[in-house]
Amino acid sequence: MITLALSKGRIFDETLPLLRAAGVEVLEDPETSRKLILQTNREDVRVVLVRATDVPTYVQYGGADLGVTGLDTLIEHGSQGMYLPLDLGIARCRVSVAVRADFDYASAVRQGSRLRVATKYVGIAREFFAAKGVHVDLIKLYGSMELAPLTGLADAIVDLVSTGGTLKANNLVEVERIMDISSRLVVNQAALKLKQVPMRRLIDAFARAAAPAAP
Repeated sequence: MITLALSKGRIFDETLPLLRAAGVEVLEDPETSRKLILQTNREDVRVVLVRATDVPTYVQYGGADLGVTGLDTLIEHGSQGMYLPLDLGIARCRVSVAVRADFDYASAVRQGSRLRVATKYVGIAREFFAAKGVHVDLIKLYGSMELAPLTGLADAIVDLVSTGGTLKANNLVEVERIMDISSRLVVNQAALKLKQVPMRRLIDAFARAAAPAAP
């Protein structure tokens, strides 16, 4: 049995066409089913639904043989014990710095002000601001990041941005783009050795399916 870890939402939706191209059809809709383990048309492949931030953990420790997760999650988690064979080119977005529309970010940085930055991407934010020589106090949040500048909790946020619509709706503006993000296929190294033939076959099928979408 090969177990694939996915998270609900955009990554799941954009992984489905790649799975179909690899000959794997998920038999249940995660939005209507209460099950956390979904069967497929192949007896040797199943999908487990986990939180996006937990995908690398499941793969690293063998709860899943492989998974699909964003580069942002991988950077924060680390890739120890995993093989990263493919950039699938799906769920594209970016990690950016955003502030209130009335906050003069450029001036604050230029003057060497110490900024309070709210984010769940603490590692990415710390490295980015350190490289710029900007002093920051990082505040870890797990959701509703846009509230932090609006309530005075933080001067800026570091978060994923796709269309920018949520920022605009909350009177925030994107002031710096830190990195582009897409989703990666991650593979448990031990599973790849123990189930080499079926795993390689599935990885190769993913590679062929993802080729048009990848940069």
